[in-house]
Amino acid sequence: QLQASGGGLVQPGGSLRLSCAASGSIISINVMAWYRQAPGKQRELVATSTSSGTAAYVDSVRGRFTIFRDNAKRMVYLQMNSLKPEDTAVYYCRADGVLYSGNLYPRNYWGQGTLVTVSS
Repeated sequence: QLQASGGGLVQPGGSLRLSCAASGSIISINVMAWYRQAPGKQRELVATSTSSGTAAYVDSVRGRFTIFRDNAKRMVYLQMNSLKPEDTAVYYCRADGVLYSGNLYPRNYWGQGTLVTVSS
């Protein structure tokens, strides 16, 4: 139900934009977020966006990354600027509190991940 895209190879200092689309007959989504998992490390939360657009970031990306969403299109984006080698990871999108038409309770979903490699 979540499809992430936009990863790739970029040089240090470069930029990438990740996209994540939620599909299906969705009534509402609460929080949308981006996580990442570097090789040999645990998955970490990178940025979150509430349904009203309030954003929050982990300290290591604040000022460089921007999360924003298009509620009408059921999409969330992560604009990544001034990328560093330590940003190299598989990036996952997550949607919390997704209420599908016909369902009684909301659920949480993960996207499949997209690889970002920052290297010269």
